[in-house]
Amino acid sequence: METKSIMIVGVGGQGTLLASRIIGHALTGKGYDVKLSEVHGMSQRGGSVVTYVKYGEKVYSPLVDLGEADCILSFEKLEAARFLPYLKKEGRLITNLQETLPMPVITGTMAYPQELTEKLEARCRLTAIDALSIAMEAGSPKAVNVVLVGVLSRYMDIPEADWLSALEATVPPKFLELNKKAFLLGRAA
Repeated sequence: METKSIMIVGVGGQGTLLASRIIGHALTGKGYDVKLSEVHGMSQRGGSVVTYVKYGEKVYSPLVDLGEADCILSFEKLEAARFLPYLKKEGRLITNLQETLPMPVITGTMAYPQELTEKLEARCRLTAIDALSIAMEAGSPKAVNVVLVGVLSRYMDIPEADWLSALEATVPPKFLELNKKAFLLGRAA
């Protein structure tokens, strides 16, 4: 089996690390060799956060080079655009439609790019979803990450029951039912 790679991109505090742990656990449960790595950047201040998940028969490094990602799971549209060069030509970009304004936009020195979803769609196989609304339906805006993992799960050959087992192994018990609901809503979206 060839090595595959997923990049999870967002801004600090959005739960990219938990998302990578859920995905990694589901893949390990199916017998894949899995490597995870994270790059925090200025995560404490809302800066970019990137997490890499590589899996296959044998994986030697978790890092993903330009044009190598089979999938990018993006928690925010601008982060999707920023990391698009890492996506393979035939790769899939899954993005939340949410806009988290970076500091230059907040201060008025730059404008948030217009028609970003359309521009992304013109350059890749795009799945764009309002994960925040789905997370709110599940019971918490903090469940956006698990909603997006649910969307990703539709494109992976791992049964739903294995994903739910991965949630049970990685999510604290008091948040488990909420996150299961978020995952299932994302998977069905």
